[in-house]
Amino acid sequence: MRQFLFPRRPMSRGVLLFSHFVLQLGLLASAALWLLPRSPWFSTLDWGQAWPTLALGAALWLAATLGLRLLVELCLLPHHVGNRVGFTPGDMVTRSFERRPAVHDNQAAWTSEARPVETEPSVLGNARVTRPAEPLKPHGSV
Repeated sequence: MRQFLFPRRPMSRGVLLFSHFVLQLGLLASAALWLLPRSPWFSTLDWGQAWPTLALGAALWLAATLGLRLLVELCLLPHHVGNRVGFTPGDMVTRSFERRPAVHDNQAAWTSEARPVETEPSVLGNARVTRPAEPLKPHGSV
């Protein structure tokens, strides 16, 4: 999958954008050549009879245009992501130092009330060890 999304030698950006432009123009021309003869301007139909065919054609043209755009964006992915080195400023999400959740001041805490932690022995549970540890044997002896 990595080789598919980040090929060693992706197509150049100019070739991808030019082919995208030409294919979009081809889709527009084919949609126009298919829709215009079915429109009331060039046929004997009125708008009430022609609108289902025109709506279907326009919807198919928009779906094909969107699909082509998504495919070109996928092909342009190595150009968008491949040039970044390490973290960029947009990758970091920071919070204000004064409003962080781990503040143990009642006035500055914003997630919930700050509560003292119990330090009594009742807080600690019973040990789960059932038998004492065995001494470590040297590696050389069997």
